[in-house]
Amino acid sequence: MHDAQSDQANAGPAPGWLNRTVAGAGITSALGDFCYETTTVILPGFLAVLGVPAAALGLIEGAADALASFTKMVSGYIADKLGHRKALVLVGYALTPIGQVLIALAAGWPLLLIGRLVSWFGKGLRGPLRDAIVIQAVSPQTRGRAFGFHRAADTVGAVVGPLLGVAVLGWAQALHWSDTASPFRLVLWLSVIPGALAVLAFLLLVNDPQQSSNPGLRFFGTLRALPARFKRYLGAVGLFGLGDFSHSLLILAATQLLTPTLGVVRAAQIAGLLYVGRNVVQVLASYPIGALADRMGSLPLLVAGYGLGAATAVLAALAFWTGIDSLLLLAVIFVIAGLYVAVQEALESTVTADMVEPGTLTMSYGALGTVNGTAKFVSSAVVGSVWTLISPTLGFGLAGITMFFGAIALLCVVRTSRA
Repeated sequence: MHDAQSDQANAGPAPGWLNRTVAGAGITSALGDFCYETTTVILPGFLAVLGVPAAALGLIEGAADALASFTKMVSGYIADKLGHRKALVLVGYALTPIGQVLIALAAGWPLLLIGRLVSWFGKGLRGPLRDAIVIQAVSPQTRGRAFGFHRAADTVGAVVGPLLGVAVLGWAQALHWSDTASPFRLVLWLSVIPGALAVLAFLLLVNDPQQSSNPGLRFFGTLRALPARFKRYLGAVGLFGLGDFSHSLLILAATQLLTPTLGVVRAAQIAGLLYVGRNVVQVLASYPIGALADRMGSLPLLVAGYGLGAATAVLAALAFWTGIDSLLLLAVIFVIAGLYVAVQEALESTVTADMVEPGTLTMSYGALGTVNGTAKFVSSAVVGSVWTLISPTLGFGLAGITMFFGAIALLCVVRTSRA
C-alpha cells in the first residue's frame, strides 16, 4: 500500500496545477466536445425532420451511454494492468469524428444508432484514462481546481460547437436543398474537423506520467476489494443516474414546446441556443465549484448539485403539464441544468480520487463511469418511452423523483463519512 502523495512524487508532476498536461487535456477535450456536442444539439431537430420519435432518441442516447459506461470499466482495468494509457486515449478521440460521419450519412434510426455508438464507445475508451492522467499531473490539494479547469475548458467546446452549429444551420436553411435534412447534414460534416484536431492536440500536448504495470491485477478481485465507502458512494451515484436523462431529451422538450408558435426549424435553433446557454453556465461555474470544493470538501457540494438535478426534471415536467412555451421558463431550466452538470462533472471524479488507492484509480473511474452510464441508459430509455407512450410530464416527473432520492442517498454517505 502506498499513499497518494508518494505516488504523486513518483509520477513527477509539474510544480503548478495548470501545467502542460492539464492545459493540453483541456484543449483536447474542448475540441472533442466541439465535435460531438454539435451533434447533441443538432440531433433532436435532425430526428424530427427524419420522422424519428422521442422514444427512439431516448433509446439511442441511452444505448450510447450504456456502451460508453462498460467501455470505461474495461479500459480502466486494462490501463491499470498494463500501465499504458495515451494510445488508448488517442484511439478514443479518433472514433468520435468517425461516428459523426456515420450520423451525417444516416437516413433513419439504424445508422444514427451505429454512429452514436461508435462516438460514445470512443468517449468511454478515453474518459477514465484521460482523467487519471490529469489527476496524476497535479497534487492532491489542487485536484478540484485542476478538474474544474479541465471541465470548463471541456465545456468551451460544448458552447462554441453548438453555437456555430446553430448559426450554420440558420445560414444553410436559406439555401436551396433537395430535402429538409440537408442543412443538418452540412453541420454534421463540418463538425468532423475539430474532432480530428482533438487527436492531434492530445498527441502533441499531453504528457502521460507513466505508471508502473500491474500484471497481477484481477478484474473481479479488484472490484471486490474496492473500499466499502466507495461502493456506498457508487450506489448513490447510480440511484441519481437512474433519473439523470440525456439532455438531448431536454433539447427535444424545448423544441416541441416552441414548435407550435415558431415552427420546427426555428424551434430547433432556439432549443439549440438554450443548450448553448446551459453549457455557458457550466463553463462559468466549473472552476469556482472546483476551487470551493478544495476548501470545504467535494461531497457536500455534490449533494447540492444532485438537488439541482432533481429541480431540472421537475421544472421540465411542470412546463409540459401547464403547456407553457415561455422562453424565460425554458431558460431557467437550462441554467439550472448547467449548474448541476458543472457540479457533477467537476466533483464526482475528485470524490472518487479521495476514496480509493492510486493503484486502482483508473479502474475506479471506470466503475464510476459504468454505474453512471448504465443508470443513464435506463433513465433516457424510460423517459423517452414514457414520453411517447403516456406523456412527457410523467417521464420527467419520474426522473425528478428518482434524482431526489439519489441526493438523499448521497447525503447519507456524507453523514456516514463524518461519523
